[in-house]
Amino acid sequence: MHRNILINQIKEKQSYLCVGLDTDITKIPKHLQQNKNAIVDFNKAVIDATKDYCVSYKLNTAFYEALGNKGWEAMEETVNYIPSTHFKIADAKRGDIGNTSSQYAKAFFETLKFDAITVAPYMGEDSIRPFLEYENKWTIVLGLTSNEGASDFEMQRLIDTENKESMFLYEKVLKTVSKWGTKDNLMFVTGATQASELENIRKIIPNNFLLVPGVGFQGGSLAEVSKYGLTKDCGLLVNASRAVIYAGNGENFAEEAANIAQQYQTEMKQYLILNR
Repeated sequence: MHRNILINQIKEKQSYLCVGLDTDITKIPKHLQQNKNAIVDFNKAVIDATKDYCVSYKLNTAFYEALGNKGWEAMEETVNYIPSTHFKIADAKRGDIGNTSSQYAKAFFETLKFDAITVAPYMGEDSIRPFLEYENKWTIVLGLTSNEGASDFEMQRLIDTENKESMFLYEKVLKTVSKWGTKDNLMFVTGATQASELENIRKIIPNNFLLVPGVGFQGGSLAEVSKYGLTKDCGLLVNASRAVIYAGNGENFAEEAANIAQQYQTEMKQYLILNR
């Protein structure tokens, strides 16, 4: 998906909501659990209910890979069901030597038809380059995550020998990786619980889109993320997973999911208006 199409969708929907389809068979409504295609049935109902309020869907591939062949089939069927107007993210966190990454890119961009994939930058440029070579596809690089372990490496200070300055490791990642691609094919993951760092992050990468997980059950503030992360082109995709898809556990689960998605959209609309 081209950047302009994504931006137009955000403007049209007045939303930068990404719904995370991290579907756990044990957590979906009991009346669906015995269905032969329970996960797909659940996902389709959620998509139908929320598509007017979001611009993107993110599938955490681990929830599908754990089920073997049936999981991969469910993931493919789900991706194919998502409207072409919506930005489709494979939250796969891949990243390996070049020829392996080339196969990952082929799997998620060609076979499964995702628009974007999350990757880990630890192995350097040659591990990410194969993803960047696809036209109108996006590479979403882990920048500053919201998990407790972020302090183990991402928030450690280092000395940049080239510029003789001290910085956090995540800052080095943002500065370096942003040179490998453009604002048209590179996004970065920034956890919502790290909102205090967003102002600094925008100084480093003022024009790249940010994928922001952690709003909802993880306690991230949409108001804070929007205050410090929004750009003139919006520049944000804020993901909510459990808060939306598990909003209800009865036969009206899809309606409950729609209600929560609409609440996010309504709040986002206000921030977009203020940001004009």
